Amino acid sequence: MNMNKTKIRQSDHLIAVDIDKLSAMLSCGHATARKIGEQAHAKIVIGRRVLYSVEKIEKYIQCYEE
Repeated sequence: MNMNKTKIRQSDHLIAVDIDKLSAMLSCGHATARKIGEQAHAKIVIGRRVLYSVEKIEKYIQCYEE
């Protein structure tokens, strides 16, 4: 079975991130980041890959800042 590893590319403008990047952005663990992603309706599933919309996460967090 030949599986290709996801290449890491640098970008200043991220549209969607995986759980590792999301938890780093939020400075929390994977479980908490997943919970926030679900509550923000930011989860994007493409095949087996799960990503989270950065824009939706930011809007969700801003609601709690006010």
